[in-house]
Amino acid sequence: MNQERKDGMALLIEHKWKIIAAIALALFFLAIIFILRPLADGIILGLVFAYISRPIYLKLNKNKRVGAFVATTCIVIPIIFILGMGILEIIQQITWIVQNQNEVISSLTGFINNVQIPGFLHTEIEQSIQDISQSIIPILREIGIVSYAKDLVIFLLNLVISIIICYFMLSDGNTLYQKVLDITPSNYQKTFKNYVTELDKILGGIFIGNAYAALFVSIMSAIVFYVFGFSHILALSALIFIAAVVPLFAGYMVLVPLALLRYFNQGIEAGLFFFLVASIVIYLPPELFMRPYLASIKSKVHPLLIMLAFIGGAFVGGISGFFAAPILLGALIAAYRVYVNELRSYGYNLVQNTGKSENNG
Repeated sequence: MNQERKDGMALLIEHKWKIIAAIALALFFLAIIFILRPLADGIILGLVFAYISRPIYLKLNKNKRVGAFVATTCIVIPIIFILGMGILEIIQQITWIVQNQNEVISSLTGFINNVQIPGFLHTEIEQSIQDISQSIIPILREIGIVSYAKDLVIFLLNLVISIIICYFMLSDGNTLYQKVLDITPSNYQKTFKNYVTELDKILGGIFIGNAYAALFVSIMSAIVFYVFGFSHILALSALIFIAAVVPLFAGYMVLVPLALLRYFNQGIEAGLFFFLVASIVIYLPPELFMRPYLASIKSKVHPLLIMLAFIGGAFVGGISGFFAAPILLGALIAAYRVYVNELRSYGYNLVQNTGKSENNG
């Protein structure tokens, strides 16, 4: 006798405790996310730093704790010092500009008047300065940059948390991976491993290669800026780091304006000399020594997508969004690639089986 087919309501009643448990777990997970939301910057940064530091950790894998400490010290501390302190300095400068709008406009106007610029360009530049003062600066005031700049305690706390998370992810990350693998159903474990492998390749191309080059470039740029007497060295180095991390961007977007500034202040020889020295010292070593290593680390993701993910994430989520959006992009692309590969593998096996059955027939 065939078993009577149950309708949807009967199935819901039968599995009511499983449904309640799933809803409770979902609510619990959302509550944890809400509680940890103020620390999102530190958590995301810690995960990214751990990923970037992993190559050094793997070379020192004889002792997990020592390897994690050395990798964190060698990679994370310089990045946090340059990026964290640089961002603080940038925010402070933006805050000062917003609070001293009239003084800034007067200084820019005076600078333009002292530079020998043709009359029609002079008028256009002055008008552009006035437009910026009447549009962009009020917007900056409205989006709360001033209040965010005053909340330095949370920002510094996130930096400390990122170091702690990086250390423990390096030392205990493999254990966490094994725990997740253990609770994965056995028929999906192979797919899960393939997914993690593909995601690792993508994130390696997005973060590891760019981050090592960006760290070297930002450290060298800080030395060059100090030698040439620039102010706000950490802020400029942070901009160099960000430009070097994001594909399709380049540190020249910072060097060219600085060279033009020296040209206007000290003449064309000073501007050209700074640009040549900065280009040779900052960018020649990565091209000669780091390029062979970086060439082997490719995400095979179009750089435009990565650039949009970095920029869009920064606008939506700030510092955490800047790094989280490329991770989400990589996770999506990794899922797509694993799905396509499994479809191809299934189709290949199906053709083989069909051929065998025809031959047997």
